[in-house]
Amino acid sequence: MTVLRSAVLFALAAVAEIGGCWLVWQSVRESRPWWFAGLGVVALGAYGFVAAFQPDSHFGRVLAAYGGVFVAGSLLWGVLVDGFRPTRWDVAGALLCLAGVAVIMSAPRR
Repeated sequence: MTVLRSAVLFALAAVAEIGGCWLVWQSVRESRPWWFAGLGVVALGAYGFVAAFQPDSHFGRVLAAYGGVFVAGSLLWGVLVDGFRPTRWDVAGALLCLAGVAVIMSAPRR
């Protein structure tokens, strides 16, 4: 159950952070309305709260692992939302990052 909870929280954090950044990007770079940026800031704040609910109590570990989720999630967001087509190197890099997440979060600890 802890692994499932952690995975769901990582997914929610990715949507909040990547979505928030995308909204700010849209407002600033793509001349969308100012309130896109405002929604982005709210989503980025939500990301901070979601990350705090991870079962592991070590901030550095959780955020380091989330970095790998962010890399893979950003590429996936680009595919689903912006029509981005990753190269095989993008995919290989994302898979390496996700392997790092697995090592960081599931390594045996005393």
